[in-house]
Amino acid sequence: MKTPPPTGSTRTAALVAAACLLLAACSESGGTGTDAAGGARLEVALVTHGGEGDAFWELVQRGAQAAAAKDNIELTYASDSDPAGQAQLMRDAIRRRVDGIAVTLAKPAAMKGPVAEARAAGIPVVGLNSGIDAWQAAGLLEYFGQDESVAGRAVGDKLDGLKAKHALCVIHERGNVALEARCAGVKKAFGGDTENLYVEGTDTDAVTGSITAKLRQDPSIDEVVTMGAQFALAAVGSVKESGSDAGVATFDLNNELVKAVKSGSVQFAVDQQPYLQGYLAVDSLWLYKNNGNISGGGVAPVLTGPAFVTKANVASVAGFAAGGTR
Repeated sequence: MKTPPPTGSTRTAALVAAACLLLAACSESGGTGTDAAGGARLEVALVTHGGEGDAFWELVQRGAQAAAAKDNIELTYASDSDPAGQAQLMRDAIRRRVDGIAVTLAKPAAMKGPVAEARAAGIPVVGLNSGIDAWQAAGLLEYFGQDESVAGRAVGDKLDGLKAKHALCVIHERGNVALEARCAGVKKAFGGDTENLYVEGTDTDAVTGSITAKLRQDPSIDEVVTMGAQFALAAVGSVKESGSDAGVATFDLNNELVKAVKSGSVQFAVDQQPYLQGYLAVDSLWLYKNNGNISGGGVAPVLTGPAFVTKANVASVAGFAAGGTR
């Protein structure tokens, strides 16, 4: 069926809509120099400890970019897995006199000095993803993330429900407080035995090899718990290669992991919603600068997880994962 030609009113509406889109594009590119409330455009720096090419941090960035586009914020992103490097990136943002900083506290001690410097310069700093037990002491304004100890205990309870007896908790970054808290939580709640395996997270082949060797060494391990989606997929390969009957479960989610949960090769994932963390962190700085809002009143974190994704409910998030937002 052919679409009828537009009437005068619809033609006018189309022209108006096109003009609005053009204006929006100019605004988003910084042409107006004003934010969503008509004030001066803000510059916000997002500084994380995320590794380059890590799908998890791509989700955090997409959420941050969505909030920045909505608020007409100029957003910059920088990351360094080395705590000294991350601290330097934050100091670079302070020197640029940005209007706000969102930062992760995977290694809180390393970031305490830069946070204090930002506060002295009058720059508000919020936290996300890592450092839920350290954000207030570090002087952050707000925090958005998952309580990793609670999430770990929830996984321990889940393993009891699966009748597991011996869990291997794989940590891909030694000293990361969030990852350590997860495994400590698992150990606290799980009725069976739990041991940690430290691997080099930047080398997938090394991760697979380490898990494979451990499973061959100790056939009593019947559950492998990883701290990230890509490591869960590596663990699936390790289980096959070693001839183990161990199940695989993980923290965090991406599109490939969704497929693995659907197929049953991964039993479940704990979703802390990284897209939401990035979105809320950036949006909170706009709200603070424009309306004085402080989420959680500055005394309580805003929790984004944990939520379990299993074969029973994975279909409800599959579409979002395929779209790159879960």
